[in-house]
Amino acid sequence: MLSALAAAGVALAMITAPQAAPSDNPPTDRITIDVVTVNGSGCPAGTTAVAVSSDNTAFTVTYSDYTAQVGDGAAPTDMRKNCQLALRLHIPQGFTYAIAQADYRGFAHLASGAEGLQQASYYIQGTSPTHYVKNPVGGPYSDNWQFTDKTDMAELVYAPCGEERNLNVNTELRVYKGDSGNASSFMSMDSTDAGVSTKYHFHWKKCP
Repeated sequence: MLSALAAAGVALAMITAPQAAPSDNPPTDRITIDVVTVNGSGCPAGTTAVAVSSDNTAFTVTYSDYTAQVGDGAAPTDMRKNCQLALRLHIPQGFTYAIAQADYRGFAHLASGAEGLQQASYYIQGTSPTHYVKNPVGGPYSDNWQFTDKTDMAELVYAPCGEERNLNVNTELRVYKGDSGNASSFMSMDSTDAGVSTKYHFHWKKCP
């Protein structure tokens, strides 16, 4: 089981949009997501996939080449990897959504004295970008990692009703040598294990 290392709240800026009634149940019609753009050293072309859960409560992003590393054999630019995704969600008429929680998972091998860092933000097009939530991992460490970022209900930012706007998802991994000398250390967020992925949880509302 992945070890839970930390949890942090994400403060999101409120937007001006029609008020919507709370809905405990997600829409039953199929939701689809188009990947509009993919940019970053952590997600080269063809290494990223997006899928919506069958119950419409969440979607996952999996990576197959997202690893930051330092030490023997690593290039100087390998210590930082990032990925910026622009996603277009097609949701049933009469509903709107917010991202209530994000689960980030991966694997890290950090020598004594080294340190890894995972950070991320996400926001709906037209709203203020969220602050990066930073989650450090200290060496020595060699295991799976998981971080969960939650947003308080009162701070959820919903997409405007009746409009399709991109959801921008930004993630980053960094590894610092620290006092580890030239020992190899790395931190990955990839899908070598089919169960390892980033998961974003929806909160739904019905539009007026």
